[in-house]
Amino acid sequence: MGMGAGLASFVQLLFSMATFIVVLRFLLHLSKADYFNPITQGVVKATNPVILPLQAIIKPQGRLDLASLLFALAIKALGIALALYLTGLLAGAGIGNILIGSVAGVVKTILDLYFFMLIISIVLSWVAPQANHPGAVLVYQLTEPVMAPVRRIIPSLGGLDLSPIFVFLGINLLSNLLVGTLAQLAGLPVARFIGF
Repeated sequence: MGMGAGLASFVQLLFSMATFIVVLRFLLHLSKADYFNPITQGVVKATNPVILPLQAIIKPQGRLDLASLLFALAIKALGIALALYLTGLLAGAGIGNILIGSVAGVVKTILDLYFFMLIISIVLSWVAPQANHPGAVLVYQLTEPVMAPVRRIIPSLGGLDLSPIFVFLGINLLSNLLVGTLAQLAGLPVARFIGF
């Protein structure tokens, strides 16, 4: 059982990393990030073998790349199912529970991505505000569509941008309410394997 749990954790880590890359592709398309950025190119090339055939069937709708989103959900669901199988808990989970768990996992991945990108963007604004490194540019392109609407509502105070605080609060609220509710709906044992 101990080895099964260890192997399940390893499988979950691999599938979480794969989900992360596909979700990143989804967000890059959503934010219209620079396609020629080397990091964007790397993500696109890594995911093209599966995403391109899917996009032939499920065409992107403007900024919404449904093929990437559905593939991310499929990866997460497969990762949860494999982890449950390896720990001998698959019999206690229904397909519906696994699918709800995959939605919770993908939403959690999106929120975690934005959380860490916002931290990086704040640090960059202090130490290298004019940075033109591909990573810094990409972080700005991904976070700006989220930050800009909040900035319009919350004006800066004496040059101090308070919008990240409100975005962090929003991420925390969504994580607790949405991901928490979905995890409860997924039920045990699925909730154990939603994310790290």
